[in-house]
Amino acid sequence: MRHRTHNHVLGVKTAHRRSLVANLASALFTYARITTTLSRAKALRPFAEQLITYAKKAEQSADKSVKLHYYRLALAKLRNEDAAQLLFKERVQQFLARTGGYTRIYKLGARKGDAAETALIELVAKDDKSPAMSPKAKTERKPKAKKEAAAAPAQA
Repeated sequence: MRHRTHNHVLGVKTAHRRSLVANLASALFTYARITTTLSRAKALRPFAEQLITYAKKAEQSADKSVKLHYYRLALAKLRNEDAAQLLFKERVQQFLARTGGYTRIYKLGARKGDAAETALIELVAKDDKSPAMSPKAKTERKPKAKKEAAAAPAQA
């Protein structure tokens, strides 16, 4: 059996893929939103959310050695010290109240040159309530009206 085979391969070798996703994450944490292909955005989402979780755990810890540990774990994956510092010092504040879902992907349509599906991936704002996170409002259903017109000819 081929266990644990689900991975976003992106058509490149492992080292290239890791560098690609790390660079995309650095750009995402620097600019808060980036436009890329849909498959790259889907590959970036779990990677970025894992790094945000590291930053949250570091922020919630009182022990400096634990904070340093999570920072080093994130830096090893992210490979960009400026983006890691930005994430751990500024961006983490907007995620402390959230339990997950730190990124959002919007499909933008096909790119003109090669018709690749493009997407916008962004960090979710602190006070942002996405439609998926808020409970759906219940709508009142109108009772179905009986058709008296159809019943009248049957009696005649």
